[in-house]
Amino acid sequence: MSSTPRRAHSDRILFLVTILVGSFLLFLVQPMVARMALPLLGGAPNVWNSAMLVYQALLLGGYAYAHWLGRFELRTQGWIHGGLLVLAGLTLPIGLVDLPPAPEGREVLWVPLLLGISVGPVFFAVSAQAPLIQRWFAADPEAGQPWALYAASNLGSFGGLLAYPLLAEPLLSLQAQSLGWALGYGLLVLCVLACAYVRRARSGRERGFGEDTAQASAPSARRIAVWLALAAVPSGLMLSTTTHLTTDIFAAPLLWVIPLGLYLLSFTVAFADRRGPARLITRFAPVILVVAGGYAMVANGLGGLGAVALSCLLLFCVAVALHTRLYDLRPGPERLTQFYLVQSAGGALGGVFTALVAPMIFDWSWEHPLLVLAAALLMPLRPLLGWRERDDIEPGMAILAQNILLALAVFLAWQLKDMVVDPAAGIWRVLLSVFLVGIGILLMASRAAFTALVLIAMIGQGGSWTVLSSWRGERTRSYFGIYTLRDYPEQRMRTLAHGTTLHGKQSLDPAHAHEALTYYGPGSGVGLGLRALPQLYGPAARVGVVGLGTGSLACLARPGQDWIFYEIDPVIRRYSTDGTFTFLRDCTPGAQVVIGDARLKLEDVPQGRFDALVIDAFSSDSIPLHLLTREALAVYTRALSEDGLLLVHISNRYIDLDPVLAALAKDAGLAAKSRLDLPQDRERYTPSRWIALSRSEQILNDLSGQRPGMDWTALPEAQGAPWTDDHASILPYIRWSQLTGTP
Repeated sequence: MSSTPRRAHSDRILFLVTILVGSFLLFLVQPMVARMALPLLGGAPNVWNSAMLVYQALLLGGYAYAHWLGRFELRTQGWIHGGLLVLAGLTLPIGLVDLPPAPEGREVLWVPLLLGISVGPVFFAVSAQAPLIQRWFAADPEAGQPWALYAASNLGSFGGLLAYPLLAEPLLSLQAQSLGWALGYGLLVLCVLACAYVRRARSGRERGFGEDTAQASAPSARRIAVWLALAAVPSGLMLSTTTHLTTDIFAAPLLWVIPLGLYLLSFTVAFADRRGPARLITRFAPVILVVAGGYAMVANGLGGLGAVALSCLLLFCVAVALHTRLYDLRPGPERLTQFYLVQSAGGALGGVFTALVAPMIFDWSWEHPLLVLAAALLMPLRPLLGWRERDDIEPGMAILAQNILLALAVFLAWQLKDMVVDPAAGIWRVLLSVFLVGIGILLMASRAAFTALVLIAMIGQGGSWTVLSSWRGERTRSYFGIYTLRDYPEQRMRTLAHGTTLHGKQSLDPAHAHEALTYYGPGSGVGLGLRALPQLYGPAARVGVVGLGTGSLACLARPGQDWIFYEIDPVIRRYSTDGTFTFLRDCTPGAQVVIGDARLKLEDVPQGRFDALVIDAFSSDSIPLHLLTREALAVYTRALSEDGLLLVHISNRYIDLDPVLAALAKDAGLAAKSRLDLPQDRERYTPSRWIALSRSEQILNDLSGQRPGMDWTALPEAQGAPWTDDHASILPYIRWSQLTGTP
């Protein structure tokens, strides 16, 4: 009598382990493959969104395959799926295929193609196992409901994501990661075959599966549309939040996985058997939406770790609320694979909108506030105060009160719009924002009014300036970033920002138009280095510059010198050729501008081609990781003459790159010195840190002696192994004090 419950318990453990292993592997491979692709793709934050688009498409294919497979007997399903897993395993270990370089302007299509071909077979096979395992589990009438297994699946996915930046990336090379993943895949195949074996006697039709599925009550078209929307909005919001994080901080898996991890964790909460946490978060999610979503149109910076945490809290609460509503609208187990198929299609739609459509039609990340508004239209709203349901309030008076509250919100937002850019308005800005949140709580009784309030809050809390900037045509968006071009007539200045980071400016006064400003002033490391070239290498020095920006460095060139610029984004080159910035045209009209990833392009130049090489390629606030590895440094030193000078710009807010350069210099046997410039004139110049490296220590000594008072200092003692293409982690070098906003 007791053998059946014991067997059912052991079966449940087997299915649970299989679900966890598969989901863990599925989401461990995502940052791993994207990390492999970084050296080919310039470190752009959109690499991750492109990768996610591929994964969502493959997941949709896997779920469609699982749904199709349900027409067969369970024994046949086991044979087919086991064979697919074995065939896909023949492509292991995972590595990138060798594709021709991306055509100019086609990166948004080329990147998904590269990643899809490289990881597609195994990802497709593994993605199908989650719905299949749940189907096989539920085929036993005594097994219980399968929905908790879906929660466990997302918990395994969350674990895989955390394991990558915290364990796999810091401890293992990419080659070791790929080998370890292949071993895990072998374990998964054994688990799946074991699950098929224990259900071998089941026909698959005991609970409405197989042919009888068609006889079950089919969901209406409206129900399917709601499923799609409830899945699409959190998926798109996850990607738009990722763009916000990685654009302003660093294009690295450590940051990529945070929004995706929260997104997956929301499924674990929403689909759990214990409904308390899901109900509680859903109850207060509208309040979080007003508090954090009100800043969804801000385009002038994240504001430290607090604002980042607020964005992540918004994503998690919205995802839990919408996924909880999705759970409440779920069908019976007989429609399980169809439900997951529609849900996967919704996730893919959100990914297509955010990663593919939005970069082509928007000049800014407008997809982010649009998705927040869509969440307001979809999430469950249960009024916290319930004032409209009181018997002593007539419907007409309730509507009048609602309109008065909206009018008050408009007034408060109008007062707030100028305070956003006024540092002295801190306490008043906070108070008005609190009042807006209170109005939002009062308006939760009406979905239309609540959504309108969220939009009003967005406009008042920074959105008006974002809208105005787009209206003026100040922005341009490409695969590699969002650029804002802005003129300041009073200062007679034009600036260029990438994301929220200033990347250069030029004086509109003809008398000062050729002055190198911001990070390139007379006391900067690059300013000192380039001005010293005639003394170090004679009048015909050969100079390469990685990263064009506004072209500021061009006006540090001297007659007789040979200059080449390398720039990955054609949009940036256009700024210098259409007269927007005139440094290049006026100071180095004969200089060549090479479009493409500089590291790849430099591999093709003759050995010893340059006397000086400047590395100034930034993705918003930080230099792309793949430009600071042992292999990258080998490319630079090969392109330099025997005593050539390498100048690397490492100024950024969040990552301490001095120890990274110290380890690289020690590993390569190069002399190295650091120059921290803290200019007094902060209107024209920006604090910067530049590192000078050379095979010749004498060259660096001569450089240091060129300008008395302009000191170059030694780098800190090298600690740890140098970064390589195969193994690099930013975790030990994060400036946590900057992220938290403490000194």
